[in-house]
This record gives sequence, C-alpha cells and structure tokens, in this order.
Amino acid sequence: MGTIGLVIMFAPAIGPTFSGLVLEHLNWHWIFWISLPFLVLALVFGIAYMQNVSETTKPKIDVLSIILSTIGFGGIVFGFSNAGEGSGGWSSPTVIVSLIVGVVGLILFSIRQLTMKQPMMNLRAFKYPMFILGVIMVFICMMVILSSMLLLPMYLQGGLVLTAFASGLVLLPGGILNGFMSPVTGRLFDKYGPKWLVIPGFVIVAVVLWFFSNVTTTSTAVLIIILHTCLMIGISMIMMPAQTNGLNQLPREFYPDGTAIMNTLQQMAGAIGTAVAVSIMVAGQHDYMSTVKNPADPAVIPQALTAGVQHAFVFAMIVAIIGLIGAFFMKRVKVDH
Repeated sequence: MGTIGLVIMFAPAIGPTFSGLVLEHLNWHWIFWISLPFLVLALVFGIAYMQNVSETTKPKIDVLSIILSTIGFGGIVFGFSNAGEGSGGWSSPTVIVSLIVGVVGLILFSIRQLTMKQPMMNLRAFKYPMFILGVIMVFICMMVILSSMLLLPMYLQGGLVLTAFASGLVLLPGGILNGFMSPVTGRLFDKYGPKWLVIPGFVIVAVVLWFFSNVTTTSTAVLIIILHTCLMIGISMIMMPAQTNGLNQLPREFYPDGTAIMNTLQQMAGAIGTAVAVSIMVAGQHDYMSTVKNPADPAVIPQALTAGVQHAFVFAMIVAIIGLIGAFFMKRVKVDH
C-alpha cells in the first residue's frame, strides 16, 4: 500500500506545476491534449499486461442498482458542486432538489443492496468497526487534500499575486515529499500499527491548517512551502495507514466491495470538501467587502480573497480535529486471512 501511495500521491504533486507551466504559454485546452497520449498509453499497457489476481465471480449486473447508485451519488456530487459554484449557493432550488434526490437515491440503493443475495456493492462491510473508522479517516483526508488544493492556488494567485507557474512551484515540494513518505509510512505501519501514525498525523494537519487560517497578503511564499510540506507529511501519516487497517479487517470476499466503497466515498469527499470550502470562502469575502469603505478599490480584492481563504481553512481545521478525535478509537487489525 505504501508503494501504491507513492504513485498516487506523486502524480498530483507534479500536476499543479505542470498545469501552471502550460497555462503560462498555452491555453487550458492543452492540458487535456497533452494528457491524452499518456492516457492512451496507460490503456494499451493495461490491456497488454494487467492480469487478474483474484477469482473472477462474474456477478449478475442489476440494472436497478446501477440506476439508483447513479441517481444517489450523482445527485449528491452535483448538488454539492453546484452549491460551491452556482450563484444561488445553498439556497438554490437546483442544489436543494439535487441533494434531496441524491439522498433518496442512496437510501433506496442501500436497501436494494442489503436485500439482494448477490449485491453489486456489499454494504455489509460496514459491520466491521475498523473499516468504518478507516472510511471516515480517508473521507476526511480527501476533504482536506482537495479543498486545500483548490484554496491554496487561489490564495497564491489572488492573494499573493503569483503566476500560475509560480503557484505550482510553491506546491511542488510538499506534493513530492508526500509521495516519498508513503513507503516510509507503510514500513512504520507494519512496525507500530496505525494509531501512532494517524494521531500525530491529524495533530500536524490541524496545527498546519490553523496556521493557514492566519495567512495574510504579506505572507511569504517560503512560509506557504513549509506549511504545505508539513500538511502533506501529516496527510501521508493518515491516508494509507487508515485505509490499509480498515481493509485488513474485512474478509477476503469483501475486499472488492471495501475498495469500491472507499473509492466512491473519496469522490464524494472531494465534491463535498471543495463545495463547502468555496462557499465559506465566498461568504468570508462578502463579509470583508461589507466592512470596507470602497469595495470598488482593486487593492481590496486580494485582502478580501485572503479573508475568505482564512475562513475556509478554519472549516478544514475543524474537520481535522473531528478526525483526530476518531483516531483515538483506532485499533490495529491482525490479518488472519
């Protein structure tokens, strides 16, 4: 899992810097055109060399489950995304209807899975407490990671007035270190278990987010590099240990379901985290603008953006503290299968 984490975490580290370089010289369409050959290459290699390492069961595809899951997960992700991006915010009828439809769809999907003899996603995995705790830890991590990846570039470009490429360079060291930390945390997990990695990890994350909630338009890029690097170290101490420990408690036949549940909820965490962070940031900007004498002054805009970012990082810190409380209940799972 540590080696897998190296690959998963290293790629997003390069992404912002590469994207910033492309945007400096080309338009945003080129980000996708340049990515296309690598995606095709990955597809070819997967077809040619990937092999099944577990028994193929070929479960029956339940059309109703597919429809309900699409409505449920799609409605929630769409609702939260629109809440963060749309002009109406959380009071928008589109957001409210999407969230209600999504919740109803997920309830019906859950009932369907629990009553099927061969469910498409076996939700009985939630009978295992360490798996539930692992899901929560990963959910919180993804909320923090993706909301930070959204907020920091906006702050660097809007608050510190850096270029897109310079903003990517600021975030590069932390992302690279996060990737290299994954194998290290994997070995520490094998030696000490998850608890003594996850608890210090959440402490580091919460403290760093508190510092981020106090950034100003005069903060230096060096400070942001140090804080972001520390944030990524904390995340690496939480993500893979919590995920591995949670999956370890599941019986072997639940592995595909547990992995699917975690992957699905990670996408939801990203949508929820970014939407809430953007909403709080926008509200913070409006509050700041209402206190200034001349809102039309261009010099006020970076300060307003920074004030909104501060509020959003307070939200992220509260989420991290909730994760810290949950980490005290984590127990090491001994693998007997």
